[in-house]
Amino acid sequence: MKPKYRMFRRGQVFWCQENHTGRQESLQTKDRTVAERLLYARNEAHQQPIINLQIARAYLLVSDPQIGKRSWQEVMDELVKLKHGVTQVRWLVATKDKCLDDLRRLPLLETRPEHLLRAMESGKVSTNVFLRRIHNFAVAMNWLPVPVISRKQWPGFRFGEKRAITVAEHQAIIARELNPERRAFYELAWHLGASQSDIAFLEADNIDWENNVISFRRRKTGQLSQVHFDGEVETVLKGLPQSGPLFPYLRRVRAGDRSTEFKQRSQPDDVSASSSAPIGRTARCRGSA
Repeated sequence: MKPKYRMFRRGQVFWCQENHTGRQESLQTKDRTVAERLLYARNEAHQQPIINLQIARAYLLVSDPQIGKRSWQEVMDELVKLKHGVTQVRWLVATKDKCLDDLRRLPLLETRPEHLLRAMESGKVSTNVFLRRIHNFAVAMNWLPVPVISRKQWPGFRFGEKRAITVAEHQAIIARELNPERRAFYELAWHLGASQSDIAFLEADNIDWENNVISFRRRKTGQLSQVHFDGEVETVLKGLPQSGPLFPYLRRVRAGDRSTEFKQRSQPDDVSASSSAPIGRTARCRGSA
């Protein structure tokens, strides 16, 4: 292993120079014997951690032959395989975060805390959240002998402020929307308080006209929701198909595109945010399974 430092004399005083950076520093002695001992100590301090890492790697290779080669991209790929449905889609998007690019080919055993910290500094809150989960998954799978960053030292984060749209904003969106299917979609979103995906995939069979109840299973959790509706919702529903999908076009639109369309419509210049009433009036749930 090549020494990190070399020694030379300038005048009567001995100096050392770091071979990689060329940085020079005085050893503050004129005695060659003392200077050689100081130089040896510096090189030994640099080499010992590397030797210890090589010894540890030799032991780990016996139990896991791939441990020295496994990269962070492989950890992400294996984690995504364990997810299903919309959760898997969300993880696929998260693992494509450009802030993780410097980590993808980096072997786990060569990862230092600053590698993870730099990724989080250049990213957003989601980068911190998902990178923490990826890191913890690697530790749980014994692919990392010890955490790169301990739980208490992991950087904290703060989510941005979130709010629902107001009555004035909802009314402005409905008044401006010319597409009948999309207008009815936003009306149901307001009255039922369900997610956009749950509403987009509603069908006529989900409606119990006798009891004025809409029943559906949440696409994210599979939980059964039963929501009682009033006359306003009944008017909207009667303007939709009476068989098959209620929103035949919108159910084919990607969830991300539906969200983008709604964001564009909810933030025009002429929409007032003065009203304090939130979106989705409290729905009366008749039970869940």
